[in-house]
Amino acid sequence: MASPPQTAEIQGKGARDDEKIDISISTDQRGAVAEALKVALADSYALYFKTLGVHWNVTGAGFYGIHKLTDAQYNELHQAADAIAERIRALGHVAPASFAEFRELSCVDVDTPHKTTPEMLKELVADNEAVAKRMLDASDVAEDNDDKFTEDMLIARIGVHEENAWMLRATIA
Repeated sequence: MASPPQTAEIQGKGARDDEKIDISISTDQRGAVAEALKVALADSYALYFKTLGVHWNVTGAGFYGIHKLTDAQYNELHQAADAIAERIRALGHVAPASFAEFRELSCVDVDTPHKTTPEMLKELVADNEAVAKRMLDASDVAEDNDDKFTEDMLIARIGVHEENAWMLRATIA
């Protein structure tokens, strides 16, 4: 049995499912929010990947504490990325799922070569701060489109990234 053909929209940028969805926000509103969430997902996944790299490669006198801190942070980021992707799907859109898409959408540079532990931590501070600001932008899109659930989720993400930046700054102080 042949599978049904996909529409060009499903295959392209801004892809969405063809199923009928009747939730608290309109189709157009869902599209705007899903696009903002795709950026949030890319940032979360890129930061997850980068934090995991720091976790694996940290060295020095503070190794154990930094290793444990980054372990907690990358595990939390993994869960957050999953929740964001699931929200994109609940809105009827396809979540980005490739390194190429994440690289295109994210502000986090994951292509940097290995650096010293203090340099890596300084980058994670800057990345968490940048991601927090972009989560604010995405929460504004959710607010403008009356998506209270997504707005609340993204506001919570802002707090997590600001706390992560603070903990990393305190670690290298």
